[in-house]
Amino acid sequence: MIVFDLECSSGHKFEGWFDSLDAFEEQNRKRLVRCPSCDDSDIKRVMSPIAVKRLHAENQSVPGTIDYRRLAKEVVEYIRHNFEDVGQRFPAEALKMHYGVAEKRNIRGSATEEEEKTLKDEGIEFFKVPVPQTDEEKEN
Repeated sequence: MIVFDLECSSGHKFEGWFDSLDAFEEQNRKRLVRCPSCDDSDIKRVMSPIAVKRLHAENQSVPGTIDYRRLAKEVVEYIRHNFEDVGQRFPAEALKMHYGVAEKRNIRGSATEEEEKTLKDEGIEFFKVPVPQTDEEKEN
């Protein structure tokens, strides 16, 4: 069994329990996954909060310890594959979605401190994640 955080096109967030990722994708493709708040069938997976347990240094070899580098890499990969890169248009796109001018979707990009303040003042939630450039993105 696997649990996914889901969101409908109206922005309602909820949990879904499935046998596997394939089971979710198949049910979603058939429009069987529906929002419990509005019955919408336009559903997408969203990033889940991550709980991390602290261990003492002497317990690092204990099975079940967390490989923080692998975890960080997985989070970055998830963001790269599931969020549209809008670059410096991030503040404008976030404002458009907030005011219903553009369809809500997962986006990533950059903003200046002043733009971040504007987004916060408008009540737009966002979070900053440092995402390193890949070798293909780096300029020589």
